[in-house]
Amino acid sequence: MSDHAGKIIPRPTPETRPYWDACRNGQLQLQRCDSCGAYQFFPRMMCCHCNGDSVTWTRVSGRGRVLSYTVVRRPVSKAYAAETPYIVALVELEEGPTLMSNVTGCDPDAITVGMPVEVTFEKWTDEISIPKFRTA
Repeated sequence: MSDHAGKIIPRPTPETRPYWDACRNGQLQLQRCDSCGAYQFFPRMMCCHCNGDSVTWTRVSGRGRVLSYTVVRRPVSKAYAAETPYIVALVELEEGPTLMSNVTGCDPDAITVGMPVEVTFEKWTDEISIPKFRTA
């Protein structure tokens, strides 16, 4: 576990607790509608596609592709300075939803739109592991 002092640590809510628990266990889970079968992210009480009122947390592949990205060369605070430059990307998962996260292990000058990626997890605290992506 690296030093994450000063970083913004997510605080699970009742709606997001299953997501963060899965991340802590090295799994990416999203809600899937029991009526229409669509996946969604961010967590909600009902389906954002059909308004169904029953969604189930389901493990997903963690594979996707980069839709868009930026390279951060100036840290937002001293807590992130050691990581610059770093990639912030919008990743479209195979299951459909998009997540914003970092792409790690990739030269910032080598990343491209459409690049295949897969999820990995970075432990920040005993409770929180952050999903990040690496090239696939």
